[in-house]
Amino acid sequence: MTESLHDEVLRVARDLIRIDTSNASADLLGRPAGNETVAAEYLADYLTGHGVPCELVAREEHRANLVARIPGTDPAAPSLAFVGHTDVVPADPRDWTHPPFEAVVDDDGFLFGRGAIDMKNEVAARAVAMAELARSGFRPRGDLWLLAVADEEDGMYDVGMRWLLEERPDIRPTMAVNEGGGERLPLTDGRVVIPVGVGEKGTYPVRVSAVGEAGHASTPSAGDNAVPKLGEILRRVGAGMPDQVRSPLVDRTLEILLGEVPQDLADGLARACRLHPVFDELLPALVGTTMAPTMLGGSTKRNVMPARAWVELDCRILPGTTAEQVEQAVRARIGDGVTYELDWPEHLVAGSSSPDASSLLDAVAAVLADLGEPAPLLPLLGTGFTDSVYLRAAAGTTAYGFSPLRATTAEVYNAGFHNADERVHVDDLLLSTRFHVGLAERVLG
Repeated sequence: MTESLHDEVLRVARDLIRIDTSNASADLLGRPAGNETVAAEYLADYLTGHGVPCELVAREEHRANLVARIPGTDPAAPSLAFVGHTDVVPADPRDWTHPPFEAVVDDDGFLFGRGAIDMKNEVAARAVAMAELARSGFRPRGDLWLLAVADEEDGMYDVGMRWLLEERPDIRPTMAVNEGGGERLPLTDGRVVIPVGVGEKGTYPVRVSAVGEAGHASTPSAGDNAVPKLGEILRRVGAGMPDQVRSPLVDRTLEILLGEVPQDLADGLARACRLHPVFDELLPALVGTTMAPTMLGGSTKRNVMPARAWVELDCRILPGTTAEQVEQAVRARIGDGVTYELDWPEHLVAGSSSPDASSLLDAVAAVLADLGEPAPLLPLLGTGFTDSVYLRAAAGTTAYGFSPLRATTAEVYNAGFHNADERVHVDDLLLSTRFHVGLAERVLG
């Protein structure tokens, strides 16, 4: 009996989830971080079995990237890349209803597992779509790529997309679809919109060190303990929400949601947030530089009051934001009256975006309509990072985040990222596969 497309994509997704590619330092058994080569080899074996040429490209042997390509008939024609990452964040089984690497499907049709949302579900759908296209004899005008890369969840090892694009200048897709959108949002006013990720914020973390004078802890009034000073800095930073500034992308999002670009940004955000619960946390984080306090340090001895105590702020910045603007925002938030120093532990990674109107977005909307989902697309900036940033920087790629979801609610989808009980409905695996087949046919056929 021939395996159905639904069964095929579910099988591939479950197989990928069962390959533990947790991107963390080596565990007690000595397994290295990521170990994405095992997943890349699995995908290569699967795809070559269906006639898709594949290669593994690795800077480190255990952290390979998969590069698959159905070559186009016209070297001058636009090309399209299906993009994904094979690493996942770690998971503690004690927090899960089902073990995170067993790929359990429950009675309601949900596939549980680390990577079920972020993003082995999409990697599976894109791989099966490539196989289905190859089996059908599809000959694209431009190249159709599948890039399944390592180390997206961390990036510090530089073995994934940034390195791959530097190592392989032939991989320069004109267009790409990656993670970051596709959930169906029924609004309180009766409309339905479907987010599409048109860009991502960048990062520029800062270490703020409160400065005092060391002393013995038995005499707290001696010296000038830096810890209370740091406490005052933390009070001023608060949760790290941004001072609101306008940006073209957020204005466009609000225009679609509200029917107008609001004159008063705060009022517009409040009205938009009432349209769906997921907007409550998302939209307010998109109107400036967030600076969430995440790491703390002080004395290395209990009986020593430190001369310096520090906090690292995870600053997420809008596309176009400069290092000088981030420093100004941090200093404005901290204010005067407390002595501190700023250090920058990492270089600035700029945010970037693609146009909120393009032929690729037109094709996405058309394929959705063909699949019975004619709802308008809602262009959204992502608060987190994706490898689309590197594609835009290296190749000027028009890159969006999109994989459609219908049976998985937005609440389940958004709660799944890096959380326990990450899950996706199995019907959405088939929906995504059909979507990617249709997109390749429409864009490259």
